[in-house]
Amino acid sequence: MTLLITGARGKVGQAVISRLHSAGLTVRAASAHPAELTTPDGVEVAELALDRPETFDSALRGVRQVFLYPQPAGIRELVKAAEAAGVEHVVLLSSSSVLGPDADNDPLAGHSLQVERALADSDLIRTFLRPDAFASNSLGWAYFIGRSLPIQLAYPDAHIAPIHPDDIADIAVEALTGTSLTGRSVTLTGPESLTFREQIAVLAEALGHRIAVEHITRAEAEQQMGRHMPAPMVASLLDLWEAADHGPAAIADTTQTLLGRPARTFRQWAQENATAFTRH
Repeated sequence: MTLLITGARGKVGQAVISRLHSAGLTVRAASAHPAELTTPDGVEVAELALDRPETFDSALRGVRQVFLYPQPAGIRELVKAAEAAGVEHVVLLSSSSVLGPDADNDPLAGHSLQVERALADSDLIRTFLRPDAFASNSLGWAYFIGRSLPIQLAYPDAHIAPIHPDDIADIAVEALTGTSLTGRSVTLTGPESLTFREQIAVLAEALGHRIAVEHITRAEAEQQMGRHMPAPMVASLLDLWEAADHGPAAIADTTQTLLGRPARTFRQWAQENATAFTRH
């Protein structure tokens, strides 16, 4: 039985491939740009582009389980092709944003929600993994930290429970190889609630030097963030952080609750990735 891993260039996808391959399973790594993939020896590589249905059949041939990144373009056609190919189970890397009160109109939730609905309308067994904020999101501060610039935030005391990407990979592998998560929808977080200010303090400790935090207005944040992302996305993120500014984040499922082993902390992630915050 072959396991197809989409989004194989991503950190979580790469980690899932490595774990499955090390366990002796037959793995096929898929990407719209397969020539750019780096995979372990023995892992098959396939082209899979959701906007090009002609790539579906060869990528899905002999596949019984799929680890799927949420891309809505062409998803219903892919689902039909998967059913026709004999795929039995899809594990989707979704997002906790789909649980928001206005998810249909939330640009953060849109991609994942469309893919969840396409799978829900199919005959495939589906498992939805809905992680909250990734610990690796803090890499967005790397440019400023590496140049000793202050981190400017509209909501420095917004609380999140960042999850280590390796924990997501471990849970995904369990979903693909075990039965305890099959057919479930699980919200995933890290083991502790931290404000952005507290995360920056953890990074400062890992780096051995102070990192300044500056409180800016929402309007200033909108202007800064709008240089790199669409206005609706900016508004959605700032709304999320404003709502999170009033108390600790809820802790959902972790590797402790799902797999019976301790969840990796943000501090661990910071120590492992400290060099990413130094100027190169």
